Amino acid sequence: MQNLQNFVNYRLNIQLQQKQKKIQQLIRPEIQDMLAYHVPEASGLIKLDAMENPFCWPEAMQKDWLALLSQVEPNRYPDPSAQEMVLALRKCFKVDSQLGVLLGNGSDELIQLILMAMKAGSRVLAPTPSFVMYQHIAKALGMPFIGVPLADDFELDMPAMLAAIKLHDPAVIFLAYPNNPTANLFKDEDVLSIIEASNGLVVIDEAYQPFAKKTYLHGINDFPNVVVMRTVSKLGLAGLRLGFLVGDQALIAQLDKIRLPYNINVLTQVTARFAFEHIDVLDAQAEEICQQREILLNALNQFAGVQVFNSAANFILFALLNDSAERVFDALKDAGLLIKKMAVTAGLPDNCLRVTVGSSEENQLFIAQLTSILRSE
Repeated sequence: MQNLQNFVNYRLNIQLQQKQKKIQQLIRPEIQDMLAYHVPEASGLIKLDAMENPFCWPEAMQKDWLALLSQVEPNRYPDPSAQEMVLALRKCFKVDSQLGVLLGNGSDELIQLILMAMKAGSRVLAPTPSFVMYQHIAKALGMPFIGVPLADDFELDMPAMLAAIKLHDPAVIFLAYPNNPTANLFKDEDVLSIIEASNGLVVIDEAYQPFAKKTYLHGINDFPNVVVMRTVSKLGLAGLRLGFLVGDQALIAQLDKIRLPYNINVLTQVTARFAFEHIDVLDAQAEEICQQREILLNALNQFAGVQVFNSAANFILFALLNDSAERVFDALKDAGLLIKKMAVTAGLPDNCLRVTVGSSEENQLFIAQLTSILRSE
């Protein structure tokens, strides 16, 4: 009897393995070859790795917000077009009434919507290194991605960019402004040259605009092939997962057709509308972050053997000239500080690290620990 049961179990195991193999074969090969986007565990650590705003809201503002949330009916679907929130968004960011607005569950969803709308075989182009999700989502959708390396000073390599545009005729070009991970703003004349050379859509990603204080949002009316993408994550609302795209109304209407219904939940709609009405608080926090950025840049520049790159964002990229990024990253983590260890990336120096600008206390702790670690090399 036991032998019979063993045989049955053996047959069932074989059938299970065969089904698992068949299911795996249904997945496109390029998906199987991809690596998942990795978010490191941060429990118990001071997070200086994800470009978040470190500041909480004032107590009175929090109380008003919680009172507003108490009126929400979570048993009901949210407004599918988030009309009240969009009105507050338009007023807050001075979005021209002639331009369309598309909402996304973070800017990641907006990138996905843009690329999903393109014809089969369309190509995607971006300078590299840049925001990894441009390539990640393009690859997930089976779209050819063309990366054009930046120049040594992290500026756009314009001869290479224009040649790539002419050769590949991309349907979509992504320009992060400021760029991530290099934190610099590209030259206006270079951006305009790319817009003029492109037969496709140019997406200007202004995720870090609150710290750069420069924008193309108010100058795109005459460019139907340009859209500006923003997220409220860096402004201090990372937990909401809200992004928005602004551009030609006819184009936005086409993209809206493939936006999933109710993609902006009711808590996000209410909270974002409330935050937009208190933008002065968030702007003041962004200004404090900019001031702390300059202090942090100055402190990092005092280290011998550390190459520091200027920043127009809320993070700083730096390279260790005489030390290992792995060693320093691990030592900082052991000290309770989590920053970003950059992978070996074409266009970046070896042993690069990226640190988010935190509060004054967090930045001072980071510098103190970095000083200790570098001295112990």
